[in-house]
Amino acid sequence: MRVETIKHYESKLPAHDPHPYRTGAWTPNVTEVDAYDLDVIDGEVPRDLSGIYLRNTENPLFDAITGRYHPFDGDGMLHSIRFEDGKTSYRNRFVRTAGLLAELEAGGPLWAGILESPELSKRDGWGARTRMKDASSTDVIVHNGVALTTFYQCGDAYLTDPTTLAPRGVARLHHPSFAEGTTMSAHPKVDEATGELLFFNYSAEAPYCHVGVADPAGNLVRAIPVALPGPRLPHDMAFTRRFAIIGDFPLFWDPAKLAQNVHRAKYFPELGSRFGLVPRDGSGEVRWFSADPTYVLHFSNAYEEGDEVILEGYHQGAPVQERTADDTPISMFMKSLDMHAMKARRHRWRFDLRTGATREEILDDECSEFPTLHAGYAGRKHRYVYAAIGEPGFFLFSGLVRTDVETGAKSTYRFPKGVFASEAPFCPRDGASDEGDGYVVTFTTDMNEDASECQVFDAADLARGPIARIRLPMRISSGTHAAWTPLTARGIGNTTDQ
Repeated sequence: MRVETIKHYESKLPAHDPHPYRTGAWTPNVTEVDAYDLDVIDGEVPRDLSGIYLRNTENPLFDAITGRYHPFDGDGMLHSIRFEDGKTSYRNRFVRTAGLLAELEAGGPLWAGILESPELSKRDGWGARTRMKDASSTDVIVHNGVALTTFYQCGDAYLTDPTTLAPRGVARLHHPSFAEGTTMSAHPKVDEATGELLFFNYSAEAPYCHVGVADPAGNLVRAIPVALPGPRLPHDMAFTRRFAIIGDFPLFWDPAKLAQNVHRAKYFPELGSRFGLVPRDGSGEVRWFSADPTYVLHFSNAYEEGDEVILEGYHQGAPVQERTADDTPISMFMKSLDMHAMKARRHRWRFDLRTGATREEILDDECSEFPTLHAGYAGRKHRYVYAAIGEPGFFLFSGLVRTDVETGAKSTYRFPKGVFASEAPFCPRDGASDEGDGYVVTFTTDMNEDASECQVFDAADLARGPIARIRLPMRISSGTHAAWTPLTARGIGNTTDQ
């Protein structure tokens, strides 16, 4: 392995940091590197795997203004591995947002985080709550050959070259009807069938939500207002051939507190949930369907079948955890990030376009989250979903599971104790014609060895374990959302950087 140090940053975090999401598997990285000819620890890198695996993560350099740090506040850092003809290369870079650059210049934090009051921010900023730093540390997707990173709440979409990780500025997707600083929320979607980019935002200003549509070249062509009864906190969206789907869940800022400029979420289960089907072409009204109360962080897919729109995602049986006599502030904080405490399970909603009725069903009794699937089936009927299994008590992934949604059959792999994974996208094999013919790729953080790997799985048999283990040049921080883009994708090119 050949490693080149690109840049080293000085961390201003406490020397003996006690925070559970800035230590252990979540210890931030402060050095950017390029690495070539990575060492294969075990197995063999498939020669018919050609593309780039990108993963985003929260990687703070500065403490919160009051010390009340939430992991979603962390600065974005991209980690990538490129596969071509059995060879691999790795690199990592901070997402150089306007907020991060300003704090680097100031030498300290300038914006209040999620757990702090926006009045503490020293400058105006971004976010539906306003006056937040646009960390761009949540998702990463690839559209028109360019990677887009996003802020968990709402902000700008930052553009990055997926091969070199060089910054390419900010996506020009803001519309005059959007509240300032709220261009795009956490999870935009790419429809590979049309090449369009679909996204949404939300804010504390009426109509409180918009759906945006960009053409295959990344130009905004449509901004569709979605009227809501008040400010809401959607996190993800789904789409079908004709519709974008937005959730109106009964977990949102308490209106009484919001009137005092206090942004504290409260669960109102008596309101139930609603799903809005937004015509993608901008014609017609948003059509709403009622459902049982829940909150959904992530949807796996949606599609149309006859007169029904079918939506699948991860229903939370306990969006808010009840405090017990033994709970402390830190234990409640840890619960708020634990998919087991939330009781997140695979779920299906069926919306009847003729009658307006909703039918729903739990699809799996086991807890899982962070779904991926073959990107070519997004918005179309799919058969396979790949998801993460959570480490009880932590925001960490200790296993992977593939589910055949037609038969219910599952293939599960659990990592050794102390080894944690990242979101694991499906990667089609070169020339594959079947939805399930390919690989699943993830980065791991091994606390036993203080090391990290890229692991490649046969998508059809996760239970077999990794078919290739590739050593990374350093231990990398745990992370969440990831994306796969083939080298043949538009704008990526097929030139090696080995």
